[in-house]
Amino acid sequence: MNKVNELNIFLKNKDARFILEYFIKSYSGKTAFSTSFSIEDQVITHILSELTLQPKIFTLDTGRLPEETYKIIDRTRESYGVDIEIYFPNFDSVEKMVREKGVNLFYNSIEDRKLCCHVRKIEPLKRALKGFEVWITGLRREQSITRKNINVVEYDDINQIIKVNPLFNWTEEDVWDYIRKNNIPYNSLYDKNYKSIGCEPCTRAVRPNEDIRAGRWWWENPETKECRLHLACLNSSRMSTGFGGHDKEELFEKQK
Repeated sequence: MNKVNELNIFLKNKDARFILEYFIKSYSGKTAFSTSFSIEDQVITHILSELTLQPKIFTLDTGRLPEETYKIIDRTRESYGVDIEIYFPNFDSVEKMVREKGVNLFYNSIEDRKLCCHVRKIEPLKRALKGFEVWITGLRREQSITRKNINVVEYDDINQIIKVNPLFNWTEEDVWDYIRKNNIPYNSLYDKNYKSIGCEPCTRAVRPNEDIRAGRWWWENPETKECRLHLACLNSSRMSTGFGGHDKEELFEKQK
């Protein structure tokens, strides 16, 4: 039985706080948390700030984030007194991509969208995780069909790192209950019916009865809605190439 299986058995019925404390202590100085300032990530930041004075927290600034996200970055820093290291994409790679493919290339095809995600997110993530052994994330099973089989502990083959999902079995209601109970700051876009927030041109508010990630890359089929940050650990990794029935022209008008 490998280490990941052993950890999953050991942590099977443990709560998020126990899981986080275990890895902070067991992998001292080798554990990093990546935040996108989602409600899930804000819960984890809150718990980490109670467990250690200076948790290793980083975020990826793609250069296309909403203004509301920048505001919650500053507010989180001020509220918890923590350092949040910001990683940016390589400017040469961005310039080359935009020169060859255009500013909004992600609307052209699944392949071009994945290229944009690779340049703006995947490559900076590799730099951010360098030297660490454990990567903490805010993934939950309920978030999408591509995440329904995640475990509390996984192994990321691409980044060669143990990946920990302490909220893997939380519901959205669980997250909001914790947010309200502990007065945790969150991105104001959630109050405008945003459920999952990424880059500004690739995110919209969701309609009633739509799933949590319907507002991310809404022109694609649900099976393709991953930026590949988490693909190495997802069981539903075979992606289709459809645009979910949307014409290319529709993609330049964000659905409200």
